[in-house]
Amino acid sequence: MTKPPLGIAIVTPSYNQAEFLEETILSVLGQNYPRLEYAVIDGGSTDGSREIIEKYADRLVHWVSEKDKGTYDAVNKGFAHTKGEIMAWINSDDKFPPWTFALVAELFTRFPQIEWMTSAYPMHWDKGGLATNISFVGGFNGKSFLLGANLPAGKFHVGSWIQQESTFWRRSLWEKAGGAVDIKSISGDFDLWAKFFQHAELYSVTAPLGGFRRHGEQISVKRLSEYVAHGEQRLKEYGGGRAGLPRRLIRFALHKAFGGRPLHRVPGFLTAPMAAMGLLFPVPLVSWDHPGGWKIVRNYVF
Repeated sequence: MTKPPLGIAIVTPSYNQAEFLEETILSVLGQNYPRLEYAVIDGGSTDGSREIIEKYADRLVHWVSEKDKGTYDAVNKGFAHTKGEIMAWINSDDKFPPWTFALVAELFTRFPQIEWMTSAYPMHWDKGGLATNISFVGGFNGKSFLLGANLPAGKFHVGSWIQQESTFWRRSLWEKAGGAVDIKSISGDFDLWAKFFQHAELYSVTAPLGGFRRHGEQISVKRLSEYVAHGEQRLKEYGGGRAGLPRRLIRFALHKAFGGRPLHRVPGFLTAPMAAMGLLFPVPLVSWDHPGGWKIVRNYVF
């Protein structure tokens, strides 16, 4: 007997984003995923967002338009109305490509050891919703994360954001990490990743899963310095902090020479010494191997 597909729970927090909101909603509902729970939590918008949400109310597990305590409060409120095993949130100006939920469900089913997953090829959209670029980021490692690799700022930085729009996790991990996003933090997504890394490796798949729309009004853009400061404080709380300048310089030089390409095919006698010196970090990469299908390989990031 065929098992039913995994349940997927998606939340969209929104406030005065009518210009983009419908496109976001359609990127979720347009997946036509059979076991989807979708909640839209609006903070009491006055720009017509409520009317847009009402158009799709019969396909939502929950929706509300009322004053809240910000994006992360809305995320928590939305997830409280869901039960799906796989979770993610998508902000009201971002969107998913059409294959995302089917692929995420397949990989979480095929590889039960995966507790959370993101894309090794994060996408970006322009203000009009057209794809603008996609680049290979290699993957993500917990030790590298604690050294600040995924909190971009300053000269000689090597690393990439963990793209929230492309990141999915099991409810069991969410509960182990406290079952909520910190509503008092401006860097709530980064805080959540720090918690997740205490419990599980982050797997990256060699396919796009989501995209960030660049229009310059997001908190992570307008209040970047504050976001980074909060993130640095979180790293210190977990015993980390930015790597020293000498190590950053060496990793920066290596990244310039070899970055942007898969390193799992590089001979071990080259990668092992650099990994031992803390210049390379191993990451689990879910890669497509024709004709064998999806498999997990050990890649490296700087």
